[in-house]
Amino acid sequence: MIERLCVIGVGLIGGSLARALRAAGVVREIVGCTRHAEHLQRAVDLGVIDRFDTDPATAVEGADLVFVSVPLGAMGAIFAAIGDALADNAVVTDAGSAKAAVVADVRSALGSVPDRFVPGHPIAGTEQSGVEASFAELYQDRRVILTPLPDTDRDAVARVRALWEAAGARVNEMGVEHHDEVLAATSHLPHILAFALVESLARMSEQREIFEYAAGGFRDFTRIASSDPVMWRDICLANGEAILTMIERFDQDIASLADAIRRHDGDRLLAIFQGAKAARDAFLG
Repeated sequence: MIERLCVIGVGLIGGSLARALRAAGVVREIVGCTRHAEHLQRAVDLGVIDRFDTDPATAVEGADLVFVSVPLGAMGAIFAAIGDALADNAVVTDAGSAKAAVVADVRSALGSVPDRFVPGHPIAGTEQSGVEASFAELYQDRRVILTPLPDTDRDAVARVRALWEAAGARVNEMGVEHHDEVLAATSHLPHILAFALVESLARMSEQREIFEYAAGGFRDFTRIASSDPVMWRDICLANGEAILTMIERFDQDIASLADAIRRHDGDRLLAIFQGAKAARDAFLG
């Protein structure tokens, strides 16, 4: 049982976790925190949180578990604000999607990484944002990655694992650097491609009726381009090295595909498309 959960950043991710834990009956009180009181009042009205405070240091007082779900660019300031206010037994975890950057921000803000801080990343979300978009089932059968450091308290890791499992998630552990490489390939690059395609076509549409003829395939592929631009700016800055490695690799593959089209190499095109279809079908299976 979590006696008092403090959620810093009560949007889709933080709000959905609060809803899931409340539905599971494993939390007695939920305190919310963001910069905007009207947003937090809306969370109270929706039943997502019990009360709120716009000051992070005040919000975390007495909390035995703190969940930080803010844009990566704001992590350092949040940890600097709450460091001295945390209860001695408080376990802290986060939802940042670039773990090396979060760990570095925590170390910079506090001088060292507390042993009861458990870096984490729920691999879940939608293109919507805000507490109104939150729902208790978001994490059902979704994966959550924890990236504890060598000195991380194992009891703290167990508490965070139990928290996510209560929300319906499947929990894995991996190293910080490995996490950032994997997510650059499977999440960060796809979002960048979706943003880039829509932005490119939007510039074309200034002269032509491009979007009038966009069908289901375009809608499916570009859905994630409706995601929060601030969040994705921060992700690109925080995990830039791994993302650039994936962009360079993808550039080579696109160049190879373009060369096959240029040469009218149908065999090569078919091999690429068949390989991609087989890989995706296996993933879905």
